Amino acid sequence: MKQVVQNYKSGELAVLDVPVPGCKPGGVLVRSAYSLISTGTELMKVSEAGMSMLGKARSRPDQVAKVVQSVATNGVPATYRKVMGKLDSYTPLGYSLCGVVEQVGAGTDDVKVGDLVACAGNEHALHAELNWVPKNLYTPVPDGLAPRHAAFGTVGSIALQGVRRGESQLGDVALVIGLGLIGQLVVQLLTASGVRVVGVDPDRERCALAERLGAAACGDPSSAAVEATVAELTGGHGVDQVYLAAGGGSNQPVELAARLCRDRGRVVDIGKCRLDLPWNAYYEKELDVRFSRSYGPGRYDPEYELEGRDYPIGYVRWTERRNLACFLDLVARGRVDVEPLVSHIADFDDAVETYQRLKDGELKAVAVLFRYPGHAENTAEAEAPAVAVPEVRRNGGVPAPVRAAKTPVRLAFVGAGNYATSMLLPHLAQRDGVTLSTVVTTTALSAANAKRKFGFAEATTDLDAVLGDKSIDAVFVVTRHSSHAELTRRALLAGKTVFVEKPLALTEDELTGVLAAVEESGNDRIQVGFNRRFAPLLQEAHKRFGARTGPASLRYLVNAGRLDHGSWYLRQGAEGSRFTGEGGHFIDTASWLLGADPVSVYALAPPGNEDLQVVLRYPDGSTATISYVTTGASGFPKETLDLVADGKVLRLDDFVRASVHGGRRKRWVSSRLPKARDKGQSAELAAFVKAVRTGGPMPVPLESLVTTTAATLAVRAGLAGGAPVTLARAR
Repeated sequence: MKQVVQNYKSGELAVLDVPVPGCKPGGVLVRSAYSLISTGTELMKVSEAGMSMLGKARSRPDQVAKVVQSVATNGVPATYRKVMGKLDSYTPLGYSLCGVVEQVGAGTDDVKVGDLVACAGNEHALHAELNWVPKNLYTPVPDGLAPRHAAFGTVGSIALQGVRRGESQLGDVALVIGLGLIGQLVVQLLTASGVRVVGVDPDRERCALAERLGAAACGDPSSAAVEATVAELTGGHGVDQVYLAAGGGSNQPVELAARLCRDRGRVVDIGKCRLDLPWNAYYEKELDVRFSRSYGPGRYDPEYELEGRDYPIGYVRWTERRNLACFLDLVARGRVDVEPLVSHIADFDDAVETYQRLKDGELKAVAVLFRYPGHAENTAEAEAPAVAVPEVRRNGGVPAPVRAAKTPVRLAFVGAGNYATSMLLPHLAQRDGVTLSTVVTTTALSAANAKRKFGFAEATTDLDAVLGDKSIDAVFVVTRHSSHAELTRRALLAGKTVFVEKPLALTEDELTGVLAAVEESGNDRIQVGFNRRFAPLLQEAHKRFGARTGPASLRYLVNAGRLDHGSWYLRQGAEGSRFTGEGGHFIDTASWLLGADPVSVYALAPPGNEDLQVVLRYPDGSTATISYVTTGASGFPKETLDLVADGKVLRLDDFVRASVHGGRRKRWVSSRLPKARDKGQSAELAAFVKAVRTGGPMPVPLESLVTTTAATLAVRAGLAGGAPVTLARAR
């Protein structure tokens, strides 16, 4: 088998052929699927190995002390031979992986051959094709968790143990110094625990990543903004805990910790940083300085790690194995998201080159994974992942309500936020034959404001009263994303026609729940706010492009830009990812232009930001690529689209200019003033109101809305699995 090794004397890195380890009793033999490079600990070892002998001595004063003691005991010649022999040997790298059990040792009965496990330990979870792992250093991977995400188990346990040592409580404010791999995980774990987090790191990209993953604010350690944020969040008292996840030789982290920590707060050292504690600062605040020892209780205890002797749970609740299982459970349930941390995935055969690129700074990364050959034949990744597209069952169907001639369509709004008041209500308030009946909001004042501005007859906070009002024909659901599915379900069961802003649902279970309401009630009168297909400029361009005979290629660039700090879109745990929230717009537009619904989704994300590449495949072989980027220039148009087929090209520039090209010349060009940009909201609302008034079909078939929603949800599954996701029709 192959294994990554390093010669500490020369600094040489190599992938060696070494014997397969034996499967001893009390453990399992694991074939690696993914192993994680610790860009902190491992790169420190790699860098030290490249130093001169004097540099090595300076970096490891603890080892120098041992050498001095050995000289006193054994003499210079013997000590020299011992030290040189140890230095001039290959040592292993790695300590965090996920793989498949290939053989089970005697006395082991909690896993079987073929099970997927996460493994820990710098002697047992090495960058090697096969590892023998003792019982207390592995744990089964929860169902549905991608192997590459399970490979984060060990570093996740280190972060989790650090958080446990801080003893945080709901409502606390914490400071995380150092936003590398461990720091990013600490931020997420604290956020999941109900703690508000401020992050510190000199790297702006890492600060931005931590904010997307839940930190309240992040900044450079020398920035006055960090201190101002801490003062604002704590009323000037200082943070409850500081987590030191930084490395290096600077004493700045411990000095900053003392300055920003409250009286009798806790400072937890997780990383390996300089700790020259400023005595006065720590004494005057009586700060509690704690160390977090690696993965948790059991670490460095040979009876626990090698002999499998567990600590009774009544005495030691969280051992290193229980920490490992806990972290994987948090990832599997979506409470911690490790995918944004994956900067690069390298083939195992390219290990030496990958380390060199990291060492040289060519590859800037938070987390790097090695992918091992042939693992897909033995893991859940062997089968292409699929997201179910629920079948629409109408239970015989209920006819649309018959309305008296020339009576106005009575509408109710649930929610009156920025989008509703700027993009929907202005069009409806001016439309003949429409009565704005009731507006429902969670706060009385916002309802009163909407009533005053747009002429609603009633304003209330009582949703049940609106759903029970038989005079109301249709309900608009324009609330935050997390409530869309439930409010739509309730409105359908109440017999209302529903206009719900995107997204229809944030999870497959929510989508299934909406369709269960359709089946139960027979009411399928739903429109999701996918307005771009109704844009007049795009409608005209599509008409002039004409029918096609062959497969098409569509490219859609969405220059989404960065969100303002504090935007509720950043609350991914509650409101879903940004693409889950608005990606349906672009998938629906592509599907309308291509005249079909997609059959598979492939998603890729570059490291360290929210940029996405989403590739949709359609039944006739057509493809649509949606580039959803947040890192583009703010002055560039937000949306540009190209459709190519049969020697023709349709071009749309941000709903301001459109053209159709055929042969050697342009066949049609149209443009409008930027201030007249029309993305289709007015036409969409007109089509919806007409459907309500006449009882005719809804503007977009429900089956298409469901498939678009499922395709949007499949993006997350595709990012997790690293493979195309099939949109499977459920039966």
